[in-house]
Amino acid sequence: MINPAKIEEIAKQLTENMPQGMKNLAENFEAKTKQVLQNKLSQMDFVSREEFDIQSQVLIRTREKLVQLEERVSQLEAKLKPE
Repeated sequence: MINPAKIEEIAKQLTENMPQGMKNLAENFEAKTKQVLQNKLSQMDFVSREEFDIQSQVLIRTREKLVQLEERVSQLEAKLKPE
């Protein structure tokens, strides 16, 4: 999932770069920006890199097993064929 600390960092940088007179407005802007970003990002269908890597490994193992099973089925079919 998206790292909330990264969203916090982006919002903080936006606030720090605003003129001093707009700090109160900036605080409100920061809170609303974080809320909107978190809401929109949570609606998206993202997976973490860790989840992606895990699923990639599962897929590789599944493909390997499928190849083994296909070979085994071919061997069994060959034994069952009358010659």
